[in-house]
Amino acid sequence: MMALSRGLISRLRVFTINSTATSTATGTPTHPFLRGFCSELLVDSSTREARIIEAKPRVMTPGSKRTGVIAVKCGMTALWSKWGARVPISILWVDDNVVTQVKTPEKEDIFALQIGCGQKKEKHLTKPEVGHFRAQGVPMKRKLREFPVTEDALLPVGTPIGVRHFVPGQYVDVTGTTRGKGFQGVMKRHNFAGMPASHGASLSHRSGGSTGQRDAPGKVFKGKKMAGRMGGQQRTVKNVLVYKIEPARNLIWVQGQVPGAEGNFVFIKDAVYKKPDESLLPFPTYFTPEDDDAASLEPLVADLGDVDPFMVTD
Repeated sequence: MMALSRGLISRLRVFTINSTATSTATGTPTHPFLRGFCSELLVDSSTREARIIEAKPRVMTPGSKRTGVIAVKCGMTALWSKWGARVPISILWVDDNVVTQVKTPEKEDIFALQIGCGQKKEKHLTKPEVGHFRAQGVPMKRKLREFPVTEDALLPVGTPIGVRHFVPGQYVDVTGTTRGKGFQGVMKRHNFAGMPASHGASLSHRSGGSTGQRDAPGKVFKGKKMAGRMGGQQRTVKNVLVYKIEPARNLIWVQGQVPGAEGNFVFIKDAVYKKPDESLLPFPTYFTPEDDDAASLEPLVADLGDVDPFMVTD
């Protein structure tokens, strides 16, 4: 016991002596142990250089990653293409998206932008939420979402993001919460065929059948498809085509179905697999020109070319 205490005291004495020897250039401890664990605590925060983020157009590179937007699902409609095909369309409303927080590695160890959507009264928010919005100097928002970005895609707090952030004809990934359907059986939840409807079945036409074995293994394996809660989960629909954009009403028309019921929030970002053309996208976002006129509010429709993309060809 005495030897253990003497060894511990000697090690503490070594750390104490080395902690006094600091680098004259940075003021950080020279001992590797202290330099690895205590440098952030001993460095004066005033010596750090503030990161300057400007709201101006930049050049997009293949490794650049833009922020996404928050939208509200308005509903669905159907359009007839010029080739005679009936195309299902989902309408999404981008409701007053604003950058509410910028996250950098100096403080949060990540490059990300927090986007706020909609409006909400202060009395309907919690005190931490109200304090967060006041500290950032932005209006109260109804929904927040964080989007990881690259360093060249950072935007200052308060920058508005509209529907012109996307370009008609590009592909996007849409994330939302699916419709909740409650507790459902195996036929509706997992598309089981069910038992025979006439002979050989009695009051078990929609049951799941056998769920396990006897003594070997004598249990039900994890992941067995059985009845349970259906829906109400976050899902992402990938490679959704942006068919039309209406800047006047902040609407985005996308091809196909997106998860969620009408009125739910969905999150839109550039597609991961079908990457859009970098030269066509506004980077880091679309900035409204000073000489803005009525022509910039005209709807923009994707050019689908001379081949019908909605019909399967041989």
